[in-house]
Amino acid sequence: MITPERGGRDDERRQSEQAQRALLLRTAEFLARLLDSAVRIPGTNLYVGLDPLLGLLPGIGDALANLIGSVILILAIRLNVPHATIVRMNLNLLINGVVGAIPVAGDAFSFWFRSNALNAALLVRAASDPTPRAEARDRLAVTLMVAGTLALLLAAIGIVMALCYAAWRLIAQL
Repeated sequence: MITPERGGRDDERRQSEQAQRALLLRTAEFLARLLDSAVRIPGTNLYVGLDPLLGLLPGIGDALANLIGSVILILAIRLNVPHATIVRMNLNLLINGVVGAIPVAGDAFSFWFRSNALNAALLVRAASDPTPRAEARDRLAVTLMVAGTLALLLAAIGIVMALCYAAWRLIAQL
């Protein structure tokens, strides 16, 4: 038998969990807006965020933008969204990171692709779905996959930086 006192604690715990979930979702949406559409370009209906702007900084900018974008993936893991959703989010981040590492063209791609907004929308949709959530084993696999993706992104950025440096040295010798 549930006593009124215990039922009240359960309600408080449930309300606290719902408030925490809402805060995590708002955080994901804030990060997506910051990275993909923070500032309106004057005279247009276009918005630009920190992701393509940070990408203009060779090497470190792309790494920093993708590191901030990976926070949305971490929020998805904390919210225990389905494995398939996290895989899609991870793929969006990987595509943006690899293509975004290409100087200038990658920044234009980041401006167009808006991977963080896509990931935030996927997260909100998955978090509002009442289907059963991932198990601890799935969470470990997804965490390892996200870590692997971040390592690949950093390696891709490093390779692009090394190629740009080699091209610069070659041009400087001419």
